[in-house]
Amino acid sequence: MQDQNYKIVVKTLQGLEVVLADELKALGATEVHPVKRAVECRGSLEFIYRANYEARTALRVLVHLHSGKIFNERDLYRQAQTIPWNQLMEVDDTLAVEATIAGQVIRHSQYAALVTKDAVVDQFRDRYNRRPNVNTTAPTLRIHVRVHGTQCDFLLDSSGDSLHKRGYRRDSVEAPLNEVLAAGMVLLSGWDQQSAFADAMCGSGTLPIEAAFMALHQSPQFYRETPFGFTKWKNFDAACWKKVKSQADEKRLVDLPFPIWGTDMNPRAVNAARINAMAAGLEKIVHFEKQEFEVLKPPAVAGTLMMNPPYDERLPLYEAEAFYQRIGDTLKKNWPGWTAWVISSNKDALKRLGLRATRRIELINGSLECSFQKFDLYAGSKSARKEPTSEPPTFEGEATSNE
Repeated sequence: MQDQNYKIVVKTLQGLEVVLADELKALGATEVHPVKRAVECRGSLEFIYRANYEARTALRVLVHLHSGKIFNERDLYRQAQTIPWNQLMEVDDTLAVEATIAGQVIRHSQYAALVTKDAVVDQFRDRYNRRPNVNTTAPTLRIHVRVHGTQCDFLLDSSGDSLHKRGYRRDSVEAPLNEVLAAGMVLLSGWDQQSAFADAMCGSGTLPIEAAFMALHQSPQFYRETPFGFTKWKNFDAACWKKVKSQADEKRLVDLPFPIWGTDMNPRAVNAARINAMAAGLEKIVHFEKQEFEVLKPPAVAGTLMMNPPYDERLPLYEAEAFYQRIGDTLKKNWPGWTAWVISSNKDALKRLGLRATRRIELINGSLECSFQKFDLYAGSKSARKEPTSEPPTFEGEATSNE
């Protein structure tokens, strides 16, 4: 792979394609086209490094190698063998192959991956009388094969571990929110990153942590523990990678003039959130407390409130519709002037909020189809909103020491 203007596919979650496209444009991508659960674009080797390190809604950055037409498994084998794999890896290196399949030519993704793997190792065996080994956990080269109808594409994974693994999740609770989804929700909300941000059902703290990363201009991969896939490539440019990382890290702020906090009625969740915030270097930036939403008193100066309440799906919920009605009543009573966003797969329960949504966005949380809804809770005219403040929320009732 010589340095060039690469054709790139950046994977994301359904519903975040346009947000990711905007991120990639800002990072220097050209010919940007959102597609289902991905964005296609072009960029340099430097852009590939930058997208991995700075794109908040990216799951994987895949670099296009070769495309061809196939009508059976033998065609897939032949197409894979047209690629000079010895220019990409050594015989002592390891590989892993993953495949996605759509159409009738090849029906099983594991079979497509096996055929591709055979083509690669056979090419080395024919040339060197030796073959590289497979390593599915930490390979030198991770290859992606896409078969859509008769179209076959071969791509290299520059990311290694999925980019949702930021390195700060040290503790968790049931049904945690994916980091990429959380970042996408914050970006979709239009939060100005200059006013208060709250999560009143914070779980293990993913939404406030991702919001804090944005406001601090901190790379989402700042605490990543595993190397990116591109660092193992034969054309890895260490000086370019050092420049990309340094330029991103230099933008990081050390403090914020407004509060970011999360609350949850589950002491186990609050403890997990605090542990994660500490691992993310945010223990002095993001505040977590045990508190029931109905008694939480927010600051007088408004901001953005985001909630991911139980859906009565993966987490059971007694009398879900009544629970959501109490959420709506509390929003109207205690949060005038705020903008609230609620995500849930329980569409019937969402209706019981008793509020008119000003925007609805369809997202996927795990395997659940969710509606992410915006509610404007303004008291009086929007122009009456005050300037941001560092005033914290008021917590009542339960003790707030570490649980």
